[in-house]
Amino acid sequence: MLNLLGDHAVRPFAERSHRVVRWTEHDRGGHFAALQAPDLLLDDVRALAATLSGAIGT
Repeated sequence: MLNLLGDHAVRPFAERSHRVVRWTEHDRGGHFAALQAPDLLLDDVRALAATLSGAIGT
């Protein structure tokens, strides 16, 4: 079943108690992103790593 709310309903709860550094939404994939859209997940992990490495000056 298609989740019509997407992650928009979850994000405010995550931001209440955590510092959200990156939040990416894709047009495909889903709960099992590593199986359903591994290319998107890999690109997102690489982008996060680049962001974090720039933040610590490495």
